[in-house]
Parts: sequence; C-alpha cells; structure tokens
Amino acid sequence: MNGCYEKMTDLLMNKSGKVYFYIDYSQNEWFIANQSAAPECMISERYNPVEAILNSGKITEEDRGLYGDFAGKLYAGTLSCIADIKLKIQFRLNVSDTEQVWYSMELLLGKADDGRITETAGQLYKMSEREIMDRNILHFYTNDRNPWIFASLIENRIKNDRKNNYAFIQFDVVKFKLINDTYGEPIGTELLHHFNDVLSVYCNETQLFSRLSADVFMVVTPYNDIEDIYRFIKGLEKRLSGYNGMKYSFAFGVYLVEDRSVPSRIMGDSAGIARSQIKGNALENIGFYNDSQKKLLKSKKIIEDKMKTALENGEFLMYLQPKYSISDNTIIGAEALVRWNQPGSGIISPSEFIPIFEQNGFIIKLDEYIWECACKLLHKWIELGYKPVPISVNVSRVHLKNTDFIDNIEALVKKYDIPKSMLELEITETIENINANAMVKAAKKHGFTLLMDDFGSSYSSLNTLKSTPFDVLKIDRSFLSSFMESERGQKIISHTIAMSKDIGLGLIAEGVETAEQANFLCDCGCNAAQGFYYSKAIPIEDFERLIEEEQKQKEATS
Repeated sequence: MNGCYEKMTDLLMNKSGKVYFYIDYSQNEWFIANQSAAPECMISERYNPVEAILNSGKITEEDRGLYGDFAGKLYAGTLSCIADIKLKIQFRLNVSDTEQVWYSMELLLGKADDGRITETAGQLYKMSEREIMDRNILHFYTNDRNPWIFASLIENRIKNDRKNNYAFIQFDVVKFKLINDTYGEPIGTELLHHFNDVLSVYCNETQLFSRLSADVFMVVTPYNDIEDIYRFIKGLEKRLSGYNGMKYSFAFGVYLVEDRSVPSRIMGDSAGIARSQIKGNALENIGFYNDSQKKLLKSKKIIEDKMKTALENGEFLMYLQPKYSISDNTIIGAEALVRWNQPGSGIISPSEFIPIFEQNGFIIKLDEYIWECACKLLHKWIELGYKPVPISVNVSRVHLKNTDFIDNIEALVKKYDIPKSMLELEITETIENINANAMVKAAKKHGFTLLMDDFGSSYSSLNTLKSTPFDVLKIDRSFLSSFMESERGQKIISHTIAMSKDIGLGLIAEGVETAEQANFLCDCGCNAAQGFYYSKAIPIEDFERLIEEEQKQKEATS
C-alpha cells in the first residue's frame, strides 16, 4: 500500500455523506471507511467495494452494461493510463421496486512499472438533486468536455505529441429523428446521455471526446495502424448499441491527421464529411476522408468565406421559373429560385451552395432575402398596373423549428402591401419532424397558400394526404419520369391525381420535359406544370418579357 493509500488518507479528513475505500489488487485486500454512508449492497465480506456493486443486482438495466465495462477494465488492469490517474462514473441503483438513486464514484489509480493497475483509492456518494440537474443540463447541451475546451485540448495534444499518429472519429445515429418520433424525445435524450456515459468509460486518457451537437459525437484518438481504428470503432459501436432493446445504427467518419498545422475545426469537419458520405451505404458504416472529399471541403470553405459578403453585395439573384396552364399554354404563376452570380466565376448552381447553407444555417438569411425580393417584385407589378401572378417561395426545413419564419413573412407582406394570396409557400414533404408539421399547420392558420414540394419522393406520400394542411401538391420530377416509363406506372400517376382532386387538393407537376408528359398530365386532370419543356428558371426581366408577349398575343386575338 503506497501512493494511492496515502492520498486516500487525505480524503478521510472529511467523511460527511461519503464512503471511502482503498483496494490493493496485488494482495487482494481492501479497506472501507464511513460505511454508514455506503449503499446496502456495498457492505459485504466477500466482495471489494467495486465488485460488490457489480454483483449486487441493484444496478439499473440502463447502467448495467456501462458499469460492467468500467469494472471489467479496472479488474483486468487494461486501462491505458499514466500513474495516479483519476476516473469518474455516475450510475443508478435500484433502492426499491419504485425508486432509483444516482451515485457518483471517483477513483484514483496507481500502477506498477509494467503498467498494470495495482491499487485504487476511491470515494462513493449519493448525488444531490443539484448535481443530478447539473448533469442533465451538461448532457443536454454537450458533455463535461465542453466543445470549446475540447478544441483547445485537441490543439495542444496534437501539436505537442509528435510521437503518435492521431485520428478524428465523428459519429452519429442514422435517422435519429425517427427515434424521437418512435420512442419520444425524453427517451431520445436518455439515449444520448447513455452514449456520453459509455464514452466516458470506453475512452482512456489518451483519447479525447465530446458531444458536438444533437446526436453528433467526436473522438480524437492516437493509433499505430488502420486496424487500431477499426478495432476501436467496432468495440465502441458494440457498447453503444442495443440500449433498452432499441434498434438503431451508426455512421462513422474518420480523418487521419497528416498536417498538424491545420486547425482542429477543419479536421473535425473533414471527419464529418466522411461521415456524411458513408450514410446510405448498406454494406459499410465507416468512411475515411479522401482526396475527393478534400476538394469538397476546400470548396465548402471558399463558399462559406464569401457568403456573407455576397449577400451584402447583392450577388444572390432571384430567378423565376414560370408555371403554365397546360391546356391554355399561359403563365399562371412562378417559383422563386436563387442563383449566385459570383464575380469572376459567373452563375453558380444552387446545388453547389444550398446544401452548405442548410448545414451552417445561412439558408435562413438567404431565404428571407429571396422572400423580400419576391414581395418587392409583386408590389412593383401592382404599382405599375400589371396583373400579377402568384410567386411561390421556398421555406427550408431549418425554418420549421419555430414560428419566427411565419412572423417574418407576415411582416414582409404587410411592408410591401401585397395580397397574401400572391405569395405562396413551398415546403418539402416531411415525416421525420413532428415540430415541422406543427409549423406547417401554423402557417396554414395564418392564411398562406401551402405547396407540398417534392410530392412522391417519399414512401409516406399517400399516407400524408388524409390529414395534410397543404393546398397544392407538386408532383416530383423523379416520380413523374420514373412512373411514365410503364403502363402500370402511368396508372399510378393517374389514380394519384384523381384521388388528390377528389379530396380537394390542387396539383402542379414539376420537371415536365416533353410534350408527351404534358399531354398525359392534362388528360389525367393535372393542368398545371413547370419544367424545361416550358422554360428554365430565368431572370426577372426575361420573365416580365414573357408576360408582356403573352398579353400582346391575347390583345391581338381578342
């Protein structure tokens, strides 16, 4: 009994409410002080304190695996750590059939020259309500390794430790929103707490971890070869899986550190890109960052560096794609779309920047800018005496977290004094976000015309029709093109259109590219369309020219 024992005697100076213990693994001896504060299952002649709890049968179902891993690694002496390291674990014990109590165990370890753990000094105590509350708050927002502190620790570790190779491992739960919808948000939050607890036990002192946001976690670990990384991930995945019998899967992205001067944020983003790229792969759930992803990250950084200035300088332009009446071949509306006219590069496709903006939140500012452009244009048409056609604007999913977007659109309609019916809202069909559906219903109550974008792209489309608040369905281009290829597919389109009309929903087909498609839709009862067959998205001036030419033709034939 040496180092740890001496430190334990210092702890004994204040015994109030805590039980202290010392374990000598080499002699299989232990000593317990202040047993009056110990849980009943810990007072045993047969087991040492850590083992007594493990074998008590009192550990809750949720924490049994976590504590078992913790104790097992301790017994085996396999914790890769320096001497006199501190460990901490929090767990629940069933004190009765209806009551659970949170305990915190803190350990101080000592090891022999060969690296084996030889002794442990520890303290165990029942957590106060304030400590439990603090724990839940920390787990909800991040974990006890705050992301900002986490980033600082990474920078110091990687720059100062030149002996080891390092890897960033970022992971999340595939379709985590479905877990919240299936089991409820409290269970989803409890699951994230479990992940954090597992990481606190599974990761040793050479491995840093943090919960970045929502269900996204990051681990930075040293490694000797790629097999080390695979072993670590597979072991972690095994311990994270199957909480309370729930079924879920993970996606892991790995970035291998090469240039240590690269900011840790960029390294983490690289692991995130690899994680995103592996999603949807049915055969593999571990992706490594590669050269093509490196180009993608570089492009993303350039776009993010320029986006704010671009908005201030008016580089984002509103284009309009006409919507046509198939039977009359006349313009009945338009969809507002965005193009980026970047100096020196010309027009950049939305596919290059919209996904990035949706990820970093800038889409909110861009959407609001396009909304105002649409309202301003409608006001101009009314002032000039034109007969305006409705303009539909896109509402990205990011907006659907709260009702602020409705207030913002209401304010714009009032500011530019336009009829609310002239500004239509296009929202992508969603089944994964209950809160989003609530926001859609709120927008409907405010009197806006709602268009369900990409109808037919989700397996739930038909099921959503029975109670949808939407006014108009926009038939997705992929649904149209793929089903047009066979007689059976054409019948599905025809019946879908008929059913939608029967329950009072308007219809418009997007992505119409041929006269055959247009005529088929018209015969089935869908008389509104947009797509390259009629017109691509065009600048405002060109759209106004089309309207003027159409008006002249009407006057000439009347």
